[in-house]
Amino acid sequence: MWCIPEITDDFVVNMEDVLDIYALGYNFNEPVVCLDEKSLQLLKDYRNPIPMLKSGTIKKIDSEYIRCGTANIFVAVEPKGGRHITSVTSNRKGSEFAKFIYRIVKCYPGVDTIHLVMDNLNTHGIKSLIDYYGEDDGRKLWNKFTVHYTPKHASWLNQAEIEISLLSRQCLGKSRMGDIDILNKKVKAWNKAVNRNKTKIQWNFTTKKAREKFNY
Repeated sequence: MWCIPEITDDFVVNMEDVLDIYALGYNFNEPVVCLDEKSLQLLKDYRNPIPMLKSGTIKKIDSEYIRCGTANIFVAVEPKGGRHITSVTSNRKGSEFAKFIYRIVKCYPGVDTIHLVMDNLNTHGIKSLIDYYGEDDGRKLWNKFTVHYTPKHASWLNQAEIEISLLSRQCLGKSRMGDIDILNKKVKAWNKAVNRNKTKIQWNFTTKKAREKFNY
């Protein structure tokens, strides 16, 4: 679903910057990586589900459940390269973001730069890296990236949202998970599968289409 705010000059500049990056051809030395995170509740079944007796029957789950806290999943995807990176954490604080950024860098040794597309959440900045790694190492790590922020209220421009949708449908489903370790195992298994298949994202919304759509 697209939630379009007022089309201001800042909105257009940031949107076209992101769309122009998406329009680039695949470049091994300048990968385009999209990042986002998904918060979710850890829920445990109050009663064991009634198993399916035979194929085609419906699994029955009691509506009552036990809350077991919350968790967070960082996701990053290189749409044209088919590379997927995930990390299950207990929260999405700046320190966890900093650790995930380091993990992305380790996946791309020797490249000229990593084009990083993400929203402008308050933790998505150099401060999180400096706070966690220190001034020198934090800046050195941040300088590995060329950052492209999506406009405010335009998270649909981030292809990591598509990645989260795939993760939700293919991995999380409607099953309840009351343990972060179980969640971590499931996400790792899914991550391994999509990387093995080099699952890519086909993005079709261009700057030209944006100008026609929004009439500016």
